Amino acid sequence: MQMTEKEKNRLKKIGDNLLKIREGMGLSQAQLAANCDVDRGKISRIENATANQYITTLIEIAKGLNIHPKTLLDVDFDFENED
Repeated sequence: MQMTEKEKNRLKKIGDNLLKIREGMGLSQAQLAANCDVDRGKISRIENATANQYITTLIEIAKGLNIHPKTLLDVDFDFENED
């Protein structure tokens, strides 16, 4: 199933936030993958907004980063101005 632009934009925001947090912690994708039950390829696809991942994956990534899952979703979504 093809993603809508709205879904792509949302995934991009989440992926960009994950990348910022991971790099801010000085972790490579491989290091993060070793900290949680998510392979490096999936982390890459999330950061690049090329795959829609389930919330359980985000929870596992948050565990690997030792942060609350809400931190990954703490981005400014403008729901009123989305198409």
